[in-house]
Amino acid sequence: MQQVSVITLGTEELARSQEFYRDGFGWTPVFANEEIAFYQMNGFVLGTWLTSELAKDSQRADLHRPGAFALAHNVGSEAEVEQLIAKLVEAGGRILRPADAPPHGGYRGYVADPDDHAWEIAFNPAWSIDDEGRVTFSV
Repeated sequence: MQQVSVITLGTEELARSQEFYRDGFGWTPVFANEEIAFYQMNGFVLGTWLTSELAKDSQRADLHRPGAFALAHNVGSEAEVEQLIAKLVEAGGRILRPADAPPHGGYRGYVADPDDHAWEIAFNPAWSIDDEGRVTFSV
């Protein structure tokens, strides 16, 4: 079975992170305390945890930032890509790559959250998104 249960992102300031995800994406934690916030996603949980606590828990002395990864949030149109990027920037994000059309089709741009985690905001006309936000990869 291919499965991801939880993705946890380190954050330097939990309140600032919560503001970004609330004001930018419109997400509300299902649980939060002074160290961590959990967001129920469609099939997994996204956590934002103070980097110092994540380092202790994983016994890693040095957590580097940013990592060689990007998270993606797909939307239903090019206009929605532009709208969400603007909203994320207003919520404290930073544009990494303005939205444009890649050679393989669709439309995408990249925004960094306040802790420099990269988010691709994308529209792919070949991929379907159901009412619960689940993306189906089709070719």
